[in-house]
Amino acid sequence: MSITVNKKAFHDYFVEEKYEAGMVLEGWEVKAIRAGRMNIKESYVIIRHGELFLIGMHISPLSTASTHNHHDPVRTRKLLLHAREIGKLIGKVERAGYALVPLDLHFVRGRIKLEIGLAKGKKQYDKRADQQEKEGKREAQRAMKEKLR
Repeated sequence: MSITVNKKAFHDYFVEEKYEAGMVLEGWEVKAIRAGRMNIKESYVIIRHGELFLIGMHISPLSTASTHNHHDPVRTRKLLLHAREIGKLIGKVERAGYALVPLDLHFVRGRIKLEIGLAKGKKQYDKRADQQEKEGKREAQRAMKEKLR
């Protein structure tokens, strides 16, 4: 069951491979995510010392959260992946010029997982071509709908 999707990632990047990663979260973060109080639009994934970290994901604390703890809404969160997957990602990101982009936050058997994509950046003309293709499909759908009436 999907919690949130990063639509901007598909607009800005060509996503070639997808990986599902676990996240190291605190209790208040899990409660806030279940309440739908997060945003992954401006976030990105980096590799540091052979580990993956999610930077820039904003989780707003609930008003009922504890007042004696300091809640940092945009703290760096560690991602959990198998070692061989991390090794493969490190090789592609460093050599081939790929980026790691968060795509989707979802539940798997009650646990919160993040789908990250191995992506290459789009140029401006690629974005325009995609937009024209979408508009063409919409026009074709409208024409088919009118024809059926």
